[in-house]
Amino acid sequence: MPDETPAPERHLVRYSGRGSFSPWIIDRAKGTSVFTEDGRELLDFTSGQMSAILGHAHPEIVATVREQVEKLDHLYSGMLSRPVLDLARRLAESLPAPLDKAMLLTTGAEANEAALRLAKLVTGKHEVVSFARSWHGMTLAAANATYSAGRHGYGPAAPGNFALPVPDRYRPGLVDADGDLDWRRQLDLGFDLIDAQSVGSLAACLVEPILSSGGVVDLPPGYLAALRDKCRERGMLLILDEAQTGLCRTGDWYAFERDGVVPDILTLSKTLGAGLPLAAVLTSAEIEREAHERGFLFFTTHVNDPLPAAVGNTVLDVLTRDRLDLRARELGERLRGGLDELARRHPVIGDVRGRGLLVGLELSSEGDTDELGAAVTRRCAGLGLHMNIVQLPGLGGTFRIAPPLTATEAEIDRGLSILDSALESVTAG
Repeated sequence: MPDETPAPERHLVRYSGRGSFSPWIIDRAKGTSVFTEDGRELLDFTSGQMSAILGHAHPEIVATVREQVEKLDHLYSGMLSRPVLDLARRLAESLPAPLDKAMLLTTGAEANEAALRLAKLVTGKHEVVSFARSWHGMTLAAANATYSAGRHGYGPAAPGNFALPVPDRYRPGLVDADGDLDWRRQLDLGFDLIDAQSVGSLAACLVEPILSSGGVVDLPPGYLAALRDKCRERGMLLILDEAQTGLCRTGDWYAFERDGVVPDILTLSKTLGAGLPLAAVLTSAEIEREAHERGFLFFTTHVNDPLPAAVGNTVLDVLTRDRLDLRARELGERLRGGLDELARRHPVIGDVRGRGLLVGLELSSEGDTDELGAAVTRRCAGLGLHMNIVQLPGLGGTFRIAPPLTATEAEIDRGLSILDSALESVTAG
């Protein structure tokens, strides 16, 4: 029989579960837009894969890549270069004490893998706690700590992985006398259940300050401090995954700054490379020394590579010079205000939440919310706006809205206008 697979997919492994590739072939990208081979422009409200915080083809990133690749791009994993030394120092200087030791890798999954391996070696324990709607990556330890998708059909997970209830204020699991989320009681209950299942080997708690793939759930103020205390009581290390929230996207350099809670280990990725493969693990000198004395091993082909490190330095240059933390705050207020206005006019919008330029818009209806979300996504694309919707079973559909920090006010307004038209078109039909 002839191969009826669409031509773009004929030689590609499909890797998004039951989803499919987008229907366009992308030819180029510039700023906040991507352009298809057939000449269509799409406003990019996902910053690529939630990564391109400086937009696409930022001229300073382009210049850095051209210059660095001609000079020094890749080395033996034990060799060091000036871009690596500079980026490690600058990341440490951007963070509160005691996070002053850095390791540079490629992806968020790899950074989380290294962080968990570090925590297990230093504590001498193996059990890991993460949120029940978490996404930390698809490699072994990261996938075992991921609960939002990808757990079925791959055999048994590693022992000692526990899920913690998500403190979702829009869909609260436990409520107080006023009907609001009682996150303290929920956290206590969650750890009561973890303690009952633990074999006494709790090593680490790995969480995002804002669950992104889990529905853009911002941890309530005070929650992170309470979680840190739970970890300290049990001799666990707190690992924060700031793949999407780090480096100015939320309006602060790091999302944990709002709560004044410094993790034992911090992982960065997506935003650090602004679209190129660069990640980092940061921890204290004390933890690094203990790990080194115990023989910490995490060799990879591209650990501490000079080319991505040079890009990371340029990202820090632009973020600092252009005060993009403040820019994210200002644009975030504009975006949030526009979405709140849409919510007043479209009853199908159930909630708007998030911080800075990481905002969630949750659809809520009595019908098939998954199909509604897919229809709105398709209509947005037809009108020239690329959006991403998170669809979790029983939890409706939540748009993850994360335009580049370099977007203009006009681009934010244009995206809001297209979303307005898409909602009007789909719900009217």
